Amino acid sequence: MALFDLVNTIGFTLYFGFAVLLLWLSRIPRTNAGTGYWGIAIFFGFCARLTLYLSGTLFEITATEHLYAFFISMEKVFLLAGVFRFFNLLHYTRPYLLFVALALLWIASSWLAGFNRVLFSLGVGFFNAVSLLLFAFIAYRERDTIPHKVMLWISIICILFMLHWLTYPVLRFHDSWMVPGFLIGTSLAMLLYLSLISAVLLQFQKRLLDAERHALDLAYHDPLTGLNNKRYMTTLFDQALILATRPHQMLAVIYIDLDNFKPINDTAGHMVGDEVLKVIAKRLLDNTRSTDICARIGGDEFVVIATQLENTEHANQIAEKILQQCCSPVEINQHHYQLGASIGVSIYPAHGIDLNQLLQQADQAMYDVKKNGKSGFQVFHSSSTHPL
Repeated sequence: MALFDLVNTIGFTLYFGFAVLLLWLSRIPRTNAGTGYWGIAIFFGFCARLTLYLSGTLFEITATEHLYAFFISMEKVFLLAGVFRFFNLLHYTRPYLLFVALALLWIASSWLAGFNRVLFSLGVGFFNAVSLLLFAFIAYRERDTIPHKVMLWISIICILFMLHWLTYPVLRFHDSWMVPGFLIGTSLAMLLYLSLISAVLLQFQKRLLDAERHALDLAYHDPLTGLNNKRYMTTLFDQALILATRPHQMLAVIYIDLDNFKPINDTAGHMVGDEVLKVIAKRLLDNTRSTDICARIGGDEFVVIATQLENTEHANQIAEKILQQCCSPVEINQHHYQLGASIGVSIYPAHGIDLNQLLQQADQAMYDVKKNGKSGFQVFHSSSTHPL
């Protein structure tokens, strides 16, 4: 029995340490609620092993068996409750609690009616085995929600643990099986809870990566249209210049200012105006090439940087296509809104060698279009002047 006490001592010490770790993790803000339930679960496992250790000193054998069965069954209850919350499967809770109620009724009835020990242990083993089988099923089904195949590993451990619990009557009442049986059980439990901690930490990692990705989106993309913003457009322009410096390649900066947009905001409201801008942004993406750069730089101002152009005529064709898309009616909530666009075009390297200079020249060409009646495009030329 000294060896059995040693196994239990190792068991409840490890269980207590894992309980503290999981409960501490659960206190971190925005941690999945399942983590706290798993901390409570393994604390019940600690209580179960401590009960076995104190058997014969504080508890009689019969009381020990029933207290152990209660604590170890409650461990499975909170283990599954954590699973339901970790994967947002709360609809599993009610039918499982009915199963739990039957298990607790079995334990209480056994104590009061004095069931045969083997029959009693069969019921306890069955409850724990079914709980672990349910966990294995959920872990396998949700195996893609956590990276690195942790959930698949958990599913395998739960299957092994389930098979182990089916041998509970043998290992509990045959002295030769008690020490190896409880040692195997302790090892499987440690592997299971280590895997659960890994799942929690991997979820932390995923949350951080998602937050970083969202922060980058906010830093580099327009939140309304999803197009590049002015800051990111500058970075992409520097990359586009590498292609533009190749022989017989040029680049065009196309500055687009929507006409008749303000009356839509004034009459239909800003929500409709936002939807109009989203439609225009999508049209720009749909009618430019994957190598081109589309950006929103102001309220109703957009820039397209057309790359890998062979000649100026190619830039004119792109500007013409964009003008047609901006002048086509936009349908929002079964209402049609008519826009126009004043578009200025500057060419690299003829009109400038950096983005600010090219934007300034394209902007000047765009103002010349507005001055001459709007809804058209014009390539910058040195005689263009800003309207006073």
